[in-house]
Amino acid sequence: MPKAPSGSQWTIGFADQTAVIVEVGGGLRTYQAGDREVVDGYAEDEICPAGAGQVLAPWPNRLRDGQYAFGGHTYQLPLSEPGTHSAVHGLVRWAPWRLLEQTPSAVTLGFDLPAQPAYPWSLSLTTRWELAGDGLTVTHTATNAAAEPAPFGLGAHPYLLPPVSVEETWLRIPARSRLLVDARHLPIGEAKVAGSEFDYTVPKQIGTGRLGTAFGDVILASQDRHTVTLGTPDAAVTSVWADSAFAWWQVYTADSVPSPRHRRSIAVEPMTCPPDALRSGRDLIVLKPDEPWSASWGIIPH
Repeated sequence: MPKAPSGSQWTIGFADQTAVIVEVGGGLRTYQAGDREVVDGYAEDEICPAGAGQVLAPWPNRLRDGQYAFGGHTYQLPLSEPGTHSAVHGLVRWAPWRLLEQTPSAVTLGFDLPAQPAYPWSLSLTTRWELAGDGLTVTHTATNAAAEPAPFGLGAHPYLLPPVSVEETWLRIPARSRLLVDARHLPIGEAKVAGSEFDYTVPKQIGTGRLGTAFGDVILASQDRHTVTLGTPDAAVTSVWADSAFAWWQVYTADSVPSPRHRRSIAVEPMTCPPDALRSGRDLIVLKPDEPWSASWGIIPH
């Protein structure tokens, strides 16, 4: 039998919930609650489309010209998105992760990122995917195995299937600002969302709105969490929460994704730092040698 493009498949379950985690990229391929598909996943015989469910490290989103400076040295990463002349979404999303631990309701995967000319730090990464009564919880860890401090950021890329069409979906984003971007989708400024079409601090219908937007200045709620919700005028149907380590949300209405995924779902991406952070240094994490780092986010199907 030919091997699946996403490698080995690990199924976890709890009550009426089921999720499939994959070897390639260590990401989320499917997630169901009852008879409902919570995420816009992909088939076992399909190459992961449009970053669906992937883990993004050691930086999320785009890096202008693939170039950055750190510690007095300048580095050039491969331009993995030639159309925008950018390096996009890190170095681990097409790598094979290894199984560290599995139970009926949880799986932990690990990946050791080797030092390389464009990113000369060795990182030890893990991701734990766990189902429970409150949905799916994802916990990431990172340890710098190099002798020098390492620049680091992390994000995740789930696409949520709304209960109705994207146009009819009511969306809430607990953030007070957004990044302004150029034609290459790279940040050139920042604006407050209050009073603008991008103000989703109170739930509102998406309608014809097109989002490919990084939202910052997040509003923390209880337990030092912040939560994006998708739903109807009456109630949230799906929530994506993140702890305070994630200071940004990238929200994308899949407008540039080809059919049949075009504008079918909404990517709700927790990020520890904004696009281009390896260059700007904004909210960039600096991992000291042997210093552990951990952060969590999750999905709640209401």
